[in-house]
Amino acid sequence: MDELKTVELPGDTTLPSTPEELQQLIDANQGEHKYSVEDFFRTPEKSNYQLSPDGTHFAFMSPYERRKNIYVQKIGETEATRITSETSRDIGGFGWVNSNRIIFIKDNGGDENFTLLAVDKNGENPKDLTPFENIRISVIDDLKEDDDHIIIGLNNRNPQLFEPYRLNVDTGELNRLADNIDPTNPLDGWMTDHEGKLRIATKVIGTNTTILYRDNEEEDFREVITTDFRVSVSPLFFDFDNGSEVYVASNLDRDKSVVIKFDMATCKEVGEPIFSHESVDVTSLGYSRTRKVLTAVSYTTAKTQYHFLDEKTKTAREFLESKLGDYEISVGSKNRAEDKMIIRTYSDRSLGAYYFFDAETKHLEKITNVSPWIDENDMAEMSPVVYQTRDGLTINAYLTLPKNVEAKNLPVVINPHGGPWVRDSWGYNPEVQLLASRGYAVLQMNYRGSTGYGRDFWEKSFKQWGKTMQDDITDGVNWLIQKEIADPKKVAIYGGSYGGYATLAGVTFTPDLYACAIDYVGVSNLFTFLLTIPPYWKPYLDMMHEMVGHPEKDQEHMTAASPALHVDKITTPLFVIQGANDPRVNIDESDQIVRSLRGRNIDVPYMVKYDEGHGFHNEENRFEVYNAMIGFLGRYL
Repeated sequence: MDELKTVELPGDTTLPSTPEELQQLIDANQGEHKYSVEDFFRTPEKSNYQLSPDGTHFAFMSPYERRKNIYVQKIGETEATRITSETSRDIGGFGWVNSNRIIFIKDNGGDENFTLLAVDKNGENPKDLTPFENIRISVIDDLKEDDDHIIIGLNNRNPQLFEPYRLNVDTGELNRLADNIDPTNPLDGWMTDHEGKLRIATKVIGTNTTILYRDNEEEDFREVITTDFRVSVSPLFFDFDNGSEVYVASNLDRDKSVVIKFDMATCKEVGEPIFSHESVDVTSLGYSRTRKVLTAVSYTTAKTQYHFLDEKTKTAREFLESKLGDYEISVGSKNRAEDKMIIRTYSDRSLGAYYFFDAETKHLEKITNVSPWIDENDMAEMSPVVYQTRDGLTINAYLTLPKNVEAKNLPVVINPHGGPWVRDSWGYNPEVQLLASRGYAVLQMNYRGSTGYGRDFWEKSFKQWGKTMQDDITDGVNWLIQKEIADPKKVAIYGGSYGGYATLAGVTFTPDLYACAIDYVGVSNLFTFLLTIPPYWKPYLDMMHEMVGHPEKDQEHMTAASPALHVDKITTPLFVIQGANDPRVNIDESDQIVRSLRGRNIDVPYMVKYDEGHGFHNEENRFEVYNAMIGFLGRYL
């Protein structure tokens, strides 16, 4: 067995291509274009706006020495104060915890070991709230009614398991609310009620998930319902009146998830679904904390849709639509009174703009465009399309065609999404727009296993890496060829993460289909991939064995589906890209492919960044990689 888990190959250990070799790819990116690579991937001057709880200030991200940092501005004034000074990497995210103090997270070079820090809105009183090595945090409850505390999940005592703590955002004092360090009885999730009391936990053992519940924090948790991981009963939030009833997203005894009430005391669903859809899962439910009413259900078909449960919410949205036109509209944040909001617009051709909205006075004021240097009229439309697979499944996809070009015999880039258990959605994608601007059509497909289309469609992907999942991608290529949209001699495949695996599988198992390929942080060997997952994924390893494969029980299948074990079949020109600190797809996954092909005297350009992880985030690295990618595609298409 062991010989299947690694690839023993000759060759040096200096795997990445030299700067000179990569510069040749960049230099191949020639031609006059209205928009440069830098235009598509530069960091916006202002983004990620969030409103303070009292509605008097907003905070936003803006570059400082090319890294996203936090600025605060009083509403009605023009000057902003920078309150952080990170220079090695963008801040990973931030939020107001009260009207004076902001928390934010950062990691180290893309290792995704996020720590939590806090600072006042004037930049004073900075504090590292989780001063531990190699930990991750998550926010369980921001405790909107408590200005001094939040509840976080922290894995400082066992890297595999997270425990809930009440954290003082001024002093950093931590108060553990429950123990969770026993790997034989691992809890993997926590939920509070509307008073901030820890009332629900979830437990994962093997392939089963158990929901635990208690009436108050003085009681012990008791088990409510246990389901196989294929069945989802996901708590969303508590009912406002009945203390034992919880709104959940559930596919219990059904294929598509619905939003419905669930009684923790009786272990049963209550009444009929609040909303369901015949074609897609429904897993999102909004509510007003101030008015204690349900507001709207959102769900995604080809685009995001809404079903309103509250007239006030519906009226506000209709007003915004009348003023903002044909854009997708989302509420970025609200003040505590819920009468002032940050509104964000976007479309498939625009990153849109931020607005300040006073819901009481109906005053709507633009704050800023996100990327004013790009004219959306120059961008290409992303069109929802469907096609049939060889075994009769309907695949929902998005096709982007270059502007002002006949949709006939085009060079095409196939772009399968990562995950794989997520989905592609309609909206602005800088990668897609860059490719379209260079004359390439782009097809993004939600192959089997993509989430949102029901349990059966998801389960059809189990142990199908490189098999029917890959067939769905191949069938998309053939559909484009049959429609005479694609030039069959000019089809490339590019993807990241699982999309990188699909890229490698494409050139390994269908070597004549693609003219060239780009693998971005992709899995190459299913055995080594499962051996190098981060520690906080370990509780889900039995589930991953069910979905990907078990190294002993499914040895034959996993061997057949691992591109690194079949490099002799790869003849397609390949470009490999990797972040050295990637915790999800270890750098060894890319090293194996490059070593193997170079061992056969096949040139493989290989870009490694030692300050990046699962994807490149630093602006200069984004510029370099996409310039090289366009040069590589130009060379072979």
